[in-house]
Amino acid sequence: MQIGIIALLTVAMGIMLLIVQRSERRRRLLVAVIMLGIGELIRRYVWYRGYHAEGWIALALAVILNLLYFVLIGRYNPVGSSDRIHVYGLDD
Repeated sequence: MQIGIIALLTVAMGIMLLIVQRSERRRRLLVAVIMLGIGELIRRYVWYRGYHAEGWIALALAVILNLLYFVLIGRYNPVGSSDRIHVYGLDD
């Protein structure tokens, strides 16, 4: 079992899950579809190299870390809407 591969896959999968989690509600489906495409590339890499156990461990760690992020930070700081963005200096 290679710790370096587990760390690399955990970071990659964790970032993907975090992007889906923190995306705007209206765009979440589009972001999820894009992340599924990237996830398929990661899955093919794991199967091609034979890192089956490392892939499952990395996925479990990524899900646990994202759940911890949601419980500790994400729940109290919800994702804002892009409609509420105000650019200073514009004469609207």
